[in-house]
Amino acid sequence: MRPIASLNYRIILHLLGLLLIVNGAFMLLAALVSLYYADGVAVNIAYAGLTTLGLGGVAMLTTRNHRKEIQKREGYIIVTFGWITMALAGTLPYLFTGAIPGFANAFFETMSGHTTTGASILSDIESLPKGILFWRSITHWIGGMGIIVLAIAILPLLGIGGMQLFTAEAPGPGGDKLHPRITDTAKRLWLIYVGYTVAETILLKVAGMGLFDAVNHSLSTLSTGGFSTKNASVAYWNDTPLIQYIIIIFMFLAGTNFVLSYFAFKRRFKRIFQDDEFKWYLAFIALFTIIATLIIYFQADVSASTIAHPMVLGPLESAVRHGLFQVLAIVTTTGFVSADYTLWTPFLTIFFFGLMFLGGSAGSTAGGIKIVRHLIMIKNGILEFKRTLHPNAILPVRYNNRSVQQPIVYNILGFFILYMLSFIMGVLVFSWLGLDYKTALGGAASTLGNVGPALGDLGPVNNYGALPTAAKWWASFLMLIGRLELFTVLILLTPFFWRNR
Repeated sequence: MRPIASLNYRIILHLLGLLLIVNGAFMLLAALVSLYYADGVAVNIAYAGLTTLGLGGVAMLTTRNHRKEIQKREGYIIVTFGWITMALAGTLPYLFTGAIPGFANAFFETMSGHTTTGASILSDIESLPKGILFWRSITHWIGGMGIIVLAIAILPLLGIGGMQLFTAEAPGPGGDKLHPRITDTAKRLWLIYVGYTVAETILLKVAGMGLFDAVNHSLSTLSTGGFSTKNASVAYWNDTPLIQYIIIIFMFLAGTNFVLSYFAFKRRFKRIFQDDEFKWYLAFIALFTIIATLIIYFQADVSASTIAHPMVLGPLESAVRHGLFQVLAIVTTTGFVSADYTLWTPFLTIFFFGLMFLGGSAGSTAGGIKIVRHLIMIKNGILEFKRTLHPNAILPVRYNNRSVQQPIVYNILGFFILYMLSFIMGVLVFSWLGLDYKTALGGAASTLGNVGPALGDLGPVNNYGALPTAAKWWASFLMLIGRLELFTVLILLTPFFWRNR
């Protein structure tokens, strides 16, 4: 094994510089938006962008003669510190404009953006300058795209997070791949991502949403982020069902493996409906929506909420729409709000809390555990009964009509155990920092799963602004590890990762 001294620090710094340049370029785009709307902060955002570009440029120039070789350890460091660097630099527009005073608050908001969590410390969003609102949404969009590239291109190479499963499946450089070159795969998925964003913007504009709001909500939907330009989130348009149905469609697409979208555009529909994860994703959403709809319609008192619920197309349609919207918002970890689900009976409160642990599809921008992992674990659990009766039988777990290698099954089981331990630790720390048990439970599940709205004081009609500063830093850490598939970050905290070997 090579000693730590042989870590390729130059390429690590070079790629972190590249990320800063990307971040800075998007800040300048936000400055142009600010200039267009004459909100008075264009210069401040431009300064933030130029500062970030400058730092990135210096990092790249000083390391231009780097060794073009990335080993696993460099991979872990680049991915983890890449997100941290992006979040640190992303605070500058907030700090330079004074939109978010205090570094801890600005970092929390940016980390929530880049990890596509959508948890906010802001109470009066509508009073913020347009340029800052656009920057908030862009942080989501950058993070969402980053996750696709990460899931498709980088994680399989590192052999982590259960994503090796897909080296023989669609989203990866192997098997029935989109294209043998990683860069080409990422490029195709990026085009789909951009295409969906543009399509949703146009549809929302046609449906009656203003252009600025349409752009921002499209950026947030496709990244499964959840930042809105309105204090009431998507509930602002509760009187316009069409707008909510458009967002529902794109939340569904964003929570689907983006490779399946590629197959759809190539008219290979058979591939889509043969995919086990997609079939179960569809089935789960349908089943959970039916359950939520029935309880909303027959038991819930929607008038108890501070959010208005005009039943434009009748009570049944309203129940179906809000049930479907909130199920998708939680399952895909988008975190948009159309209603306060914590007032929909205690059963539905716990029901939505449970959905925070589901997650969307692997290869999507959704966070959480991911449906494929649940499938593999359930199938393996059922096989354990058979193995008990037939100890000598060879009974492999099958996924998409292929047997899954035992190391992958162990990896997924390990991931799940680590996820639940992280959740328990998250709850304990939040409780220690003064949060009540309901808020601590919801906050840990929501930040670790990158959902956004939680329970208690962090419910759909509240925000994270009242959290103690230490709790905001802890929530930021949970968002980071949840977004980067746990292993990627936590391995850096182990002594043997840095040990001379």
